[in-house]
Amino acid sequence: MKIKTAQFITSVASANNFYKTDKPIIAVAGKSNVGKSSLINMLAGQKKLAKTSVTPGRTRLINYFDFGAFVLADLPGYGFAKVSKEEKKKWGALMEEFLRTQKIDLLLSLVDIRHDPTADDVTMINYLYHYAIPFVLVATKADKLAKTRVKPRLKEIATFLRVGVSDITASSAEKGVGKQEIFALIEQAIENRTLQEKEKEETTED
Repeated sequence: MKIKTAQFITSVASANNFYKTDKPIIAVAGKSNVGKSSLINMLAGQKKLAKTSVTPGRTRLINYFDFGAFVLADLPGYGFAKVSKEEKKKWGALMEEFLRTQKIDLLLSLVDIRHDPTADDVTMINYLYHYAIPFVLVATKADKLAKTRVKPRLKEIATFLRVGVSDITASSAEKGVGKQEIFALIEQAIENRTLQEKEKEETTED
């Protein structure tokens, strides 16, 4: 998959304003400072499409981007301690409503390859299973580890989250690692959507 152009669409702070589109939706979720913006920029082939920050908790809205073949939804970073309980509750409610009501063709759930998943990461995975949302894990910042440690860490994280090793991809936005693998997963999700829509049409005709 090649992205010719990618551009920002809009930011929303409430469920009433969720962006409506007929295109497949690929969502990106992860704890604060896990590298969501960097990953989005890597996929877009741009350096500043999604704003990156060294300050965790910057993404407080759902940000939508048009990638041509699909719309990418960047969900608020979770697990940031230095915000009020009220603010955390607001973010949580927004994310849960998004997961519950939106047609998500694939969600990229980001975890930091250097650390064990947090309780918030486990909660996110449980939500995805609960709402039957197709997802894959992306272990970011793989360049921060020795190459010999990458595969063992993927196995450890997969075991921790009780998913298959094939369901987790190592990525490094800085080095471009994992870009093609992630695009292959997105392409497969788009193909699955196309097949589902075709089957519905055939069923309706019958």
